Amino acid sequence: MRKQRLQKDTADIVAKTKGLTRKNTMNRPATFERNETVRIEAFSDGVFAIAITLLVLGIEVPKAYELGAGAGLGSTLLKMWPHYLAFVTSFITILTKWVNHHRIFSFIQRTDHAFLYWNGLLLLFITFMPFPTSLLAEYLLKPEAKIAGAVFAGTYIAIAFAFKGLWYHASKNGRLLAQNVDDREIRQITRQYRFGPLLYLVAFLLSFVSVGLSVGMCLFLAVFFVFKGWPTLRSAVKVPLLVNSYLRSRIITARQKTGEVAK
Repeated sequence: MRKQRLQKDTADIVAKTKGLTRKNTMNRPATFERNETVRIEAFSDGVFAIAITLLVLGIEVPKAYELGAGAGLGSTLLKMWPHYLAFVTSFITILTKWVNHHRIFSFIQRTDHAFLYWNGLLLLFITFMPFPTSLLAEYLLKPEAKIAGAVFAGTYIAIAFAFKGLWYHASKNGRLLAQNVDDREIRQITRQYRFGPLLYLVAFLLSFVSVGLSVGMCLFLAVFFVFKGWPTLRSAVKVPLLVNSYLRSRIITARQKTGEVAK
């Protein structure tokens, strides 16, 4: 009798162990995919941080022996306004791209081989940004300004196309997206990225006519995408939920005070 009971208990333990093993095996792919996504985000954040920091190195401190007779430090700093303009434009652009990069990864759960290279292509152009920024600042007031402006705006076009390609690859047929994402938000992001390359192409063409207009449009687009890239749909849904939650809590509190809520 004891032997039969021992055999039964042993069989139950083996069955439970097999069930746990099977369950853990089924959960491994999801965990692996999420860890891979986190690694991509961490690596990308580091590249964005380095690129945006290197921008300031293009602004050199005026040397005392270079001021010359009758030239003060204040006037010299004012003459460096092209460096400030190029720095601010590139800084806002890289910051906006990082925010949008973070935003789309809130929908992406899986990765594949091609997606890694799309992300790498985007980071390639992001790390290149300090060069055209310094180039534009150096030649903005010189005869070669149109060439510098074309390189500057052309880099923005490359970033826009890489970003669009990254999102298109991830969102096509929900290839790399999480299962419970809202299709309306996906369509909203797709519409926002549809016109980015075309707008930067206009800025590129303007560089051959007026460098000032080209840089001004790049700055305008950088500020524009700061607000345009905000998840308006998610915010619109969140606000009513907060209001409803607040009103509900007030009603419950009022009922508790009047003794209407049963304990």
